[in-house]
Amino acid sequence: MIKNILWDFDGVILDSLAVRDYGFREIFKNFEKEDVEKLIAYHQQNGGLSRFHKIKYFFEEIIHQPIDDNGIECCAREFSEIMRRELSNPQYLIQETMTFISSHYQQIRFFIASGSEHNELNFLCHKLGIAQYFSAIYGSPTPKVDLVAKILFSHDCDPRECILIGDSINDYDAAKTHEVAFYGYNNASLQGISERYIKTFRDIPLY
Repeated sequence: MIKNILWDFDGVILDSLAVRDYGFREIFKNFEKEDVEKLIAYHQQNGGLSRFHKIKYFFEEIIHQPIDDNGIECCAREFSEIMRRELSNPQYLIQETMTFISSHYQQIRFFIASGSEHNELNFLCHKLGIAQYFSAIYGSPTPKVDLVAKILFSHDCDPRECILIGDSINDYDAAKTHEVAFYGYNNASLQGISERYIKTFRDIPLY
């Protein structure tokens, strides 16, 4: 029986991926376009990783420049300001996901474990009017694998009674590390990897 569902946020609850792309292009608009597009490709392939990791990756692995924690935080803060402004619109909510969540949150405990920055994530959930559906909402810079561990431990969740719904290989890795069943969603490349792939939320065997 599924008693707890751990949700990724971007691409699963909020159709925010194109806006995230825009955010990275905006904060790095003064750099070479070719280098920024390399970051966008990395970002799209690693949706579950935090912006802190991606910003560091851009400087150290793409343009080969050093950056300290203050520099990373400065870039992340600028990115967050863009996200708070752009993603507060309910039009970005994925309606089939929200229909499922609003219909079942009183029977199943829901949690968010996201690569989005923690304060921004909570701001958006409250601004969008969906925070009440979740027992806890956790974001980066804590890595997703540690967020899953925190949910399991802090909320007394039996991994055998949990599933994690995500759209990236990073979500899959975090789930498997803690022996939580992974359900892929909104990313066809996960169909051959996850225990189940959600084409419709009727595919989730709740009882």
